[in-house]
Amino acid sequence: MLQRLKKTEDVPLEEQVLAVQQGDDETRHHLLSSYQPFIAKAVSNVCKRYINPEQDDEFSIGLMAFNDAIDSYSKDKGSSFLTFAKLVISRKVIDYIRKEADDVTTMSLDQSEDEDEPSTTEWRVSQVSKDEYAKAQDNWYRQIEIEEYNDRLKDFKLSFAELATISPKHEDARQSAQDVAQYVYQDDALREYVLDKKRLPIKQIEPHVNVSKKTIERNRKYILAVFVLLVEDFEYLKEYVKGVSE
Repeated sequence: MLQRLKKTEDVPLEEQVLAVQQGDDETRHHLLSSYQPFIAKAVSNVCKRYINPEQDDEFSIGLMAFNDAIDSYSKDKGSSFLTFAKLVISRKVIDYIRKEADDVTTMSLDQSEDEDEPSTTEWRVSQVSKDEYAKAQDNWYRQIEIEEYNDRLKDFKLSFAELATISPKHEDARQSAQDVAQYVYQDDALREYVLDKKRLPIKQIEPHVNVSKKTIERNRKYILAVFVLLVEDFEYLKEYVKGVSE
């Protein structure tokens, strides 16, 4: 039978989230209510402006994203619930803003083209405007991911700024390091160890990869950086980080 949490303020947040996942609706309502300031701040960081919970649609999106984060959170991810929730909120709000902006831009450009038969030059200018807008949106999305990625790297005493210096300079060495990160990520025991200890168990890894202990140690920081990328599944940063020193 479901046992509801009676004093949620005395219970670790991750345990409250687990209780909700097991059917405790009372705790869900408590979390959605008490963490509204956190949600508003997370949404504000994306929108780069003050968010009014009573008026801004973006807050409603953030609130729904926080609720989704409660349902989908797992300690296996390695991050705290609030770190995970912030990432989910950022992605959901960005998706919402992009969709709204795309609809408005497309409608505006299409209407202007329909008013008069555009010349070839006018059509090209319109297409460039759409392409430039899409590029700007992608750059914005990537910047948000960089901020989130950098926050996760801090847990491992790393930073996004040092990626270029810690990346192996040769392609084959970089690929070998990525393979090690992939192996660690796919092995349940190793993944849990790294997420908990925030370091690589090099002795346990070496027998299972075609890379020497010395090489693993030399590329330790880069392997951890790629590992974090795999765990968090940052869509826009995957190729950048893997090819950062090319």
